[in-house]
Amino acid sequence: MRNSLFHVERLEMTTLQTQIREMLVSAMLSGQLPVGAPIPSTRAMAKRLKVSRNTVMLAYQALASDGYLVARERSGFYVSPDIHDGTVAEFELAQPDQTEKPAIDWEGRFRVQPSEQSNIVKPSNWTDYPYPFIYGQADAALFPIAAWRDCMRQSMGRKWLDAWTNDHFAEDDRMLIEQIRQRILMRRGIMANPDEILVTLGAQNALYLLSSLLVKHDSHVAIEDPGYPDIRNIFQLRTDHIHHIPVDSEGIIVDSRLNEAEIAFVTPSHQYPTNATMSITRRKALLAWAAEHNGLIIEDDYEFETNYEGEPTPALKSLDQGQRVLYVGSLSKSLMPGLRMGFMVGPAPLIREARALRRLMLRHPPGNNQGVVALFLALGHHDTLIGRLHRSYRNRWKTMGNALERHFPGWAEAPGFGGTSYWVKGPEWLDCTVLANKALEEGVIIEPGDIHFSNPENHRNYFRLGFSSIAEERIEPGIERLAQIVTALKNA
Repeated sequence: MRNSLFHVERLEMTTLQTQIREMLVSAMLSGQLPVGAPIPSTRAMAKRLKVSRNTVMLAYQALASDGYLVARERSGFYVSPDIHDGTVAEFELAQPDQTEKPAIDWEGRFRVQPSEQSNIVKPSNWTDYPYPFIYGQADAALFPIAAWRDCMRQSMGRKWLDAWTNDHFAEDDRMLIEQIRQRILMRRGIMANPDEILVTLGAQNALYLLSSLLVKHDSHVAIEDPGYPDIRNIFQLRTDHIHHIPVDSEGIIVDSRLNEAEIAFVTPSHQYPTNATMSITRRKALLAWAAEHNGLIIEDDYEFETNYEGEPTPALKSLDQGQRVLYVGSLSKSLMPGLRMGFMVGPAPLIREARALRRLMLRHPPGNNQGVVALFLALGHHDTLIGRLHRSYRNRWKTMGNALERHFPGWAEAPGFGGTSYWVKGPEWLDCTVLANKALEEGVIIEPGDIHFSNPENHRNYFRLGFSSIAEERIEPGIERLAQIVTALKNA
């Protein structure tokens, strides 16, 4: 066997034992190690890979238990003769048809083409950059890994086995629903029955379900401008009648421009992306519009846990007396984005149909994830984490505010209550797409803001700076470097 076949990476996320196992399985299935071939001794393999002999022995024994290897006394390990059992037998391929056939017109087959929509683009390797002012990512250093691991261990026990091994068709984890009611919705001033709550794969899944159920081809929907690009894209898959309603320091403006709409999408707690908090006066006006025009309001409360000044603002849903507000929440900002755990709250008839639609899409979110999150909430770990996030994010919030005032005076206004980002408006000459590309070369990640507007070409001078995933001590140097790049662009 070639030496290059045997290689492990000590910096990989997987263990050395797992890497050895994967390396050998791949070699056996590809035919590089044929049936009956001897495997290097544990001593030779350990020496070649520079790992302990015990690590290699455990990997070999695991492969033997799974039927990949057979052990022969005083001889060693060999590739099992049964390794290819159950796989498709090789056969001689027929000669390809040489006559030309028309290629499939895929574009003509698609009913919609979401890939052609404008979307926020972020570097996949953002953690490699020294100054990642990226929005929507969590700081892993703040997360209580030990507590989460303990919840996972408990959820794997016999007591909870049925909760994650059974197919629950369309039902959710009852304990999770109760914890959402008691520990999240109550904090937001929302009273809901269990049949008015649906667990989703993040807020995005909830928004797609609502759009699929409520938006027809002739429906008129209103969204904030600037606003959330993904909700614009979701609605555009359903209707061409989208009304872009401006926002000010009090949130979405409620006037005659809303009157044609049947549904309004809003982010009252922290307007996306400006961070403006909707005033109580504006909330009442929006609810009055819904009652007068038989409208529905979709409330995306995506950052309900990141208020740093004053008392937490109640959700718009808590003021709703006519069941016209459909509430969407997510645990991505407080737990981890990759978990994809969200929920929606609405009248029981709506939740019933959303549950049936979700069943057709994915049946239900993974039971093991629901169980772990339920335990994490029930044991108080989430409340503790919220407190830790508040302290850390509040410090970063202030540090970034001070740095922006020092290096970009007058460009940004501090969010009134919190959030995890700053919305920045540069001078008219600044093209933030150019700035973002130049900044990336210098290790600084920023997000151009034009994609949030209905007419991006007139708003090239906006950008957003997130601070949830960057260490506090890196904020000031990062903003200073960004200021130097802006100066260089101005003088170019």
